[in-house]
Amino acid sequence: MRWNWTQRDWPNFHYDSAAIEPLERRFLISSGEILGALRHVINEERDQLRIELLSEEAMRTSAIEGEVLDRSSVQSSLRLQFGLTADGVPSKPREQGIAEMMVDVYSNYGSPLTHDTLCRWHGMLLSHDRSLETIGGYRRHDDAMQIVSGRIDRPTVHFEAPPSAQIRREMDVFVDWFNRTGPEGSAPLPALTRAALGHLWFESIHPFEDGNGRLGRALAEKSLAQNIGQPSLIALAYTIERNRKGYYDQLETHQRTLDITGWLLWFAGTVLTAQQVTLTRVAFFIAKAKFYDQFRDRLNDRQAKVIERMFREGPDGFKGGLSAENYIAITGTSRATTTRDLQDLVAMGALARTGERRHTRYRLLI
Repeated sequence: MRWNWTQRDWPNFHYDSAAIEPLERRFLISSGEILGALRHVINEERDQLRIELLSEEAMRTSAIEGEVLDRSSVQSSLRLQFGLTADGVPSKPREQGIAEMMVDVYSNYGSPLTHDTLCRWHGMLLSHDRSLETIGGYRRHDDAMQIVSGRIDRPTVHFEAPPSAQIRREMDVFVDWFNRTGPEGSAPLPALTRAALGHLWFESIHPFEDGNGRLGRALAEKSLAQNIGQPSLIALAYTIERNRKGYYDQLETHQRTLDITGWLLWFAGTVLTAQQVTLTRVAFFIAKAKFYDQFRDRLNDRQAKVIERMFREGPDGFKGGLSAENYIAITGTSRATTTRDLQDLVAMGALARTGERRHTRYRLLI
C-alpha cells in the first residue's frame, strides 16, 4: 500500500483549481452574509451567541472522535476563558481543555502558525489524559502510527502516517507552507483551497500521539478565519459530524493519492453547508431574543423551564414537536396543569399546536 507521503512527489498535491473556483466565490458571498447577520445581534447578546456557537463546535468536534462532553461545563469553561461572568457550573478538566483551545483559536486566528502554537493546543486539549507518552509535543514513539478499526486480532488499517522520526521535518515544511499561503504570505491561496489542503495534509502527517482530528479541524478554522479577516464561527465540526462516515471515507481515499480535486470539492461543499447552518443558528438566536423580549414576563416557572428546554434543542427543535408527556417529564407537574399551561402558551402566541389528542404537538412560534 502506497500512502500519499510515500509517493515520490510528496507533498506536492495536484488539483484542478478551476473546479473549485465557483465554490470559492460562494464562500466569500456567504461570509459577507454571516457578517451582516451578526450585525443584527446587539452588543450585550454577542457574547452569549459566541458561547453558544463555540460550545456546539466543541461538542461536535469531540463527538466526531467518539467523545461525549458536558455542554454546561463546556459553556462554563468558555465563559471563564473569555473573562465573562461565571454561571456557577463546575468546569471539568476535559471540557476546560477543549474550551481553552477553542478560545485560543478564536482569539489568535491572525497570528502566524508555529510549532509552539500546535503544541500549545495539544497541551490544552489533552492535559487531562495521563495515558499519553507525550502531551504538548510531537509524537516520539517507535511504533507505527496507524488508523485502524475492527477486531484486535484482525484489524483493518485505514492509514499509516509517517514514522515519528520524520515528524519534525514534515511539520517544518507544513508550517512554512501554511504561513506562505495565508492572505499576507508570499504565495496566497484561496480560502477553501487552503483550508481543505491544509486539513488533509495535517491529518496525513498525524504529528501527535492523539487529538489530531480535533487539532486539524481547529487548524481549518484558523485558516478560514485568516482568509476572511475575522473568526469564522461557522459550524464546520457540526456539519462534519452529521456526515461522519463520509468525512472518514474521503480522508481515507485521498490519503492514498496526491490528486486531491475530489477532496477539495467535498471539503468546500461541507464548508458552504456549514455556513448556511451558521446563518440559520444566528437567525434562530435573534428570534430567541425577540421571543423572550415579548414573553419573558408572561411565563410562569413551569412554562419558562419548558421554553428554555425547547430552545436548547436548537433550530430543529424537539423531534416531532413537544408533547404533553414531554412537558410533564420536564416539569414534573400534573396532566391537568400541563393542559392549562400549554393552552395558555398557545393563546398568548408563544406556541403553535398541531394534531389532536395523543398526536397533539407544540412548536415554538418564532
